[in-house]
Amino acid sequence: MEYRSSGRESPVRQEEQGDCIIEFVEASSCMQTIRVATTRASLHTKTLNISASFKGRRSIYSMTTATFKYIDPTSYTESTEPFIKPWAKVDGPGTSFKMTDRQRSVENLRGQESKFSTDNSGFAVHKSPAKEKSFTDETKIREQYYPEVEKLLREKLPGVKKVTIFDHTIRRRIKDAPRQPVQSVHVDQTPGAAEARVRRHLPAEEAEELLMGRYQIVNVWRPIENPASDFPLGFIDWRSTSPKDFAKVDLLYPKRSEDFDGDDRGKEAIPDPTSYTSTTGYEIKGETYSVAPNEGHKFYYVKDMTPDEAIFLKCFDSRGEGLPQGIKGIARGTPHTAFVDPDTPADAPGRQSIEVRCLVFYD
Repeated sequence: MEYRSSGRESPVRQEEQGDCIIEFVEASSCMQTIRVATTRASLHTKTLNISASFKGRRSIYSMTTATFKYIDPTSYTESTEPFIKPWAKVDGPGTSFKMTDRQRSVENLRGQESKFSTDNSGFAVHKSPAKEKSFTDETKIREQYYPEVEKLLREKLPGVKKVTIFDHTIRRRIKDAPRQPVQSVHVDQTPGAAEARVRRHLPAEEAEELLMGRYQIVNVWRPIENPASDFPLGFIDWRSTSPKDFAKVDLLYPKRSEDFDGDDRGKEAIPDPTSYTSTTGYEIKGETYSVAPNEGHKFYYVKDMTPDEAIFLKCFDSRGEGLPQGIKGIARGTPHTAFVDPDTPADAPGRQSIEVRCLVFYD
């Protein structure tokens, strides 16, 4: 029989039920945490719902195992030169490096949301129903949903003095949709890219002043219309990462005409497979982190996350540990990715989600 302990607390007792061992862990005077390890070939760890059998107790944690796609650190040569250092296209497949798969355990956050924050782990989950439901009207998204996002950020992040929302992405897992869930462990911005975002979206004098204080890039992510059971979002606790995990990757954008309005939303096209390895017609307009494998990575997700929930994913923090003005213990950014949950029902609706990207400045 396979038994895998949670590694967090000593069990009060264990009971065998069929091919499972149930581990009872004291969580409080009126609650017990229950973890279950199964012996199925996939070695998924599940939570038994036995609240009806054990009055006053409830099952909190559950786990699954999944395959995650990392950058292969042996597939490229470190460089600072454009088009020589690793690059990836923003409008579809096409990279100068290879990916490598790793199996990882993924823990469900439900029941322990209060343990995590954008400061300590790099992410936080909040209950926050949105007035908008379908997110099909770009004007309504900018004029009605953006203010909701700003309000939520100000409510949940103490000391915010300014929020600048610079774009959003909607992903719908529908055949031939241009924006599909991304299966690659990454962080959206490097420190250099974060600073460039501030200079790009704010007047020069104001940008210089704000860059002297604390600023962050926070993505506010939520499902659309139905729970995100299909291709859920997985994220790594920043505290389980190492500086060597992060590889800078140039982001290549299609070259645009001089009269282009700067907004790519709704203008994406399905990429041509014959041009995946070509940089012709592209220019470098950003820099991101791809993440290399690390056995210590601790993955989390929100099982069946609903449209009434939102997650803050911090991509950058100027006070992040290890930076020139960094503070020990402050997360720099959150590696994240879509992944295939093997426990998702075959008839689950395709995932739809919206991610709003925000510059957040503090007093």
